[in-house]
Amino acid sequence: MTQPARAVHPPAPTDYVKTYYAHSANPAPERAALIGDASCDVCVLGAGFSGISTALHLAEKGLKVIVLEAAKVGWGASGRNGGQIINGYSRDYDTILGRYGETTAKALLGMSFEGGDIIRERVVKYNINCDFKVGAFFAAFTEGQMKFLERRMQVWKQAGNTDLEMIGKDRVREISDTGLYIGGLLDKRGGHIHPLNLVLGQAAALEKLGGRIYEQSRVTRVERGARPVAYTSNGKVTANTIVVCGNAYIGDAVPELAPRFMSVSSQIVTTEVLGEAVTSQLMPRGYCLEDCNFLLDYYRITGDHRLLFGGGVVYSGAEPADIQRRLVPHIERTFPALKGRKIDFAWSCNFALTLTRMPHIGRLSDNVYFIHGDSGHGVTTCHLLGRLTAEAINQQASRYDVFASMKNYPFPGGRMFRVPLTALGAWYYGMREKLGI
Repeated sequence: MTQPARAVHPPAPTDYVKTYYAHSANPAPERAALIGDASCDVCVLGAGFSGISTALHLAEKGLKVIVLEAAKVGWGASGRNGGQIINGYSRDYDTILGRYGETTAKALLGMSFEGGDIIRERVVKYNINCDFKVGAFFAAFTEGQMKFLERRMQVWKQAGNTDLEMIGKDRVREISDTGLYIGGLLDKRGGHIHPLNLVLGQAAALEKLGGRIYEQSRVTRVERGARPVAYTSNGKVTANTIVVCGNAYIGDAVPELAPRFMSVSSQIVTTEVLGEAVTSQLMPRGYCLEDCNFLLDYYRITGDHRLLFGGGVVYSGAEPADIQRRLVPHIERTFPALKGRKIDFAWSCNFALTLTRMPHIGRLSDNVYFIHGDSGHGVTTCHLLGRLTAEAINQQASRYDVFASMKNYPFPGGRMFRVPLTALGAWYYGMREKLGI
């Protein structure tokens, strides 16, 4: 006889990685593991931004939703990233236009600000305390990068984003008190948040709408059929539809996806509390910032007046032995006045990189969907793709199919060679930047 699903708390739950975000997270319940059998309209694998976004959109439409999470809500990249609301994708409009054609490029451009809008809407609607701040700045080192940003502004304005301003060298210190940049582009439809608190707030909203989240419930396999089944070590969920949202942390639950992305780690540190007087001098407007280099740095001020600074990509996805050694020289180059300041937290954040650097969504069967491969733009893009996937499940697939129709390719060289080949390409672009080519 089939046993009904029941909630139990595992004896040794996997806790959050020691990050600034975990240290400053809002209170959240210990959610139970799945034991036994359950059924629902839609089962979502992964409780990060894409999974919770999808689930919440579906629950708002009245569907019965279960989320299965291998660790804890926001345990992966969604709870560890730089917290920057950056519009657009990891490829610029002209690249997308040349690769996919005008119809697809315009459709993608039209949706490129929607992820950030969803975040702002949910922060207000569900009263989520996540240190939301307005403003994102793209910083340029060279005239070539300034021309690139001027083109971006032109394209984005044509798509309806009028909250943009080019900043010259005479004003760049209003944004970052460093002599590194010659100017940049300010996007006031961008901004920054405490990402773990954002996803925790959305998870709480989902549960208030009747959705269920099981933590410590890694999915080991997905059985397809008229009603697909997601299996964990201690139970299973049978659903009308399954959505796979594990991204870089999906493991081998869906083997077909593994060749289509590479797990890449970015490193982040936060300083000790610097105080408002210091942080308002470092970043007077309180915007977040990323530079325009291929191997970029990004940083912002946290809600409790620390500097959060990220960069240092590792293409194997491994965590470096000494994250501080990688990033502290970048901090001191940017803000020499911070030399000798204590680093309180240092961690890695893995994201899924595709060969095209564009997000990869689609269907493994008529009722098994997947979302992954945001390639470094997951904060906004995951929220957008969650909405589009919910639309497709509700028989409104036109916007979803714009993304799903884009060709995605496996990395050349398989698992053995894709890391060195990609690292070689990154080295090439890095050297071009150093040489000013």
